[in-house]
Amino acid sequence: MASELNLATASAQALDMSVFGLFMMADPVVKAVMLLLIGASVWCWAIIFDKMTRIRRQKRGAVEFDDLFWSGGSLDDLYNNLGDEPDSAQAKVFVSAMREWRRATVKGLTSGLRGELKSSVLARIERNMSLTITREMDRLERGMNFLASIGSVSPFVGLFGTVWGIMNSFTSIAESKNTSLAVVAPGIAEALFATALGLLAAIPAVAAYNKFSGDMDKIGTSLDVFAQEFTTLLGRQLDEGGQ
Repeated sequence: MASELNLATASAQALDMSVFGLFMMADPVVKAVMLLLIGASVWCWAIIFDKMTRIRRQKRGAVEFDDLFWSGGSLDDLYNNLGDEPDSAQAKVFVSAMREWRRATVKGLTSGLRGELKSSVLARIERNMSLTITREMDRLERGMNFLASIGSVSPFVGLFGTVWGIMNSFTSIAESKNTSLAVVAPGIAEALFATALGLLAAIPAVAAYNKFSGDMDKIGTSLDVFAQEFTTLLGRQLDEGGQ
């Protein structure tokens, strides 16, 4: 009895329990689960780094644009300097509004307007800014659905690999009629490894999704506030005859 226990222990120690060894010993189904989770984790981190870069660039661009916009300089000069494709979302909202404002100015619609005509010009400018905000937020939010999906689905995918690995362990016990560690260890180990991979993919995805959602809410709010302030500013210019 002691010799059998020593043999089983030696066999268990001979097993390669490294990460690569666990993967190579795993059942094909569990291997597929592991590869799926590893791929999801890599893609998740790629999205996280991309979002960090985009949000940091957006925040920096918003600060720079605010300094220029509220410096008291000419709006026309600022528009000409920014060009048609500025970097920050806030600058793009400004450019879209100024583009519509200049169209109205060329048609003589910004001089001495009152009532419905003034509301019509402002409504077109607001609509352009709203469309630009929606387009920029859609661009910033790209990939967020994937993070949410990975955060909610990965633990269950890992759990599936866990259940499958444990089933293999019980099957091995039934076939060998042996409950030694050497028989049970490989299936249990690969099962737990699948669970770990599921958590490894899910935890960063959930944390990043929550962080980026908060950042994007703030960015969206700041864009809406700027659009309202700029509409008010243009409304005052219309009251003064477009000057």
